[in-house]
Amino acid sequence: MATASALEVKDIYAAYDSADVLEGVSLKVPAGKITCLLGSNGAGKSTIIRAILGLTPPRSGDIQIDGQSLIGLPTHKIISAGIACIPEGRKVFPKMTVVDNLRLGGYQENTEAVLRDRMDQVFGIFPRLKERRNQLAGTMSGGEQAMVSIGRGLMAAPKVLLIDEPSLGLSPLFVKENFNIIKRINDQGITVFLVEQNVHQTLAIAHYGYVMSQGRVVAEGTAQELSENKEVHEAYFG
Repeated sequence: MATASALEVKDIYAAYDSADVLEGVSLKVPAGKITCLLGSNGAGKSTIIRAILGLTPPRSGDIQIDGQSLIGLPTHKIISAGIACIPEGRKVFPKMTVVDNLRLGGYQENTEAVLRDRMDQVFGIFPRLKERRNQLAGTMSGGEQAMVSIGRGLMAAPKVLLIDEPSLGLSPLFVKENFNIIKRINDQGITVFLVEQNVHQTLAIAHYGYVMSQGRVVAEGTAQELSENKEVHEAYFG
């Protein structure tokens, strides 16, 4: 997998139509660490992902990977810079096999030997996918589709992996398994930016975190500091 990288969001404002959704958001995702972004529905978390990927370009501010600005780049160039995204909702191509779904994640790599090596690494993380490599993704369970989605992201050999709501719609067993896998991916040196609502599971693996509410960062700290912050916990997580 690729060398870890640092991602930084600097004072960004982003809007849908004329209404600002993000208001002066700044955060840092250090190389080799798991940084989380917590908050309730409508806080602006997914808009951060969209802004990083260039899908909802900020109207001001900057987004950088290793000091290189991503502002103004088309999404495919942002992916080429080393950012991959595992989208919310286990989005797979249902009428394609596991292997074909995974190969799409490495579409920018033209060397077949490199693609095979990456796929072997994915199968090392997800042995179940190797067993079901020729199965149509749409016929798999929700947990297995989540594996396909994560594996497809890894096929890009990302420097920074954006993961949007990995626990959404999964059983508690698969949620725990997914978070263990995210920790293992980070242990391989990949920088992870994890956007979630599942506070306890997220803070159990994150090194540092931010809390968003109504388009702004309202708290930040180490996982332990956020876990012990009663006001943050009561105000934003019930």
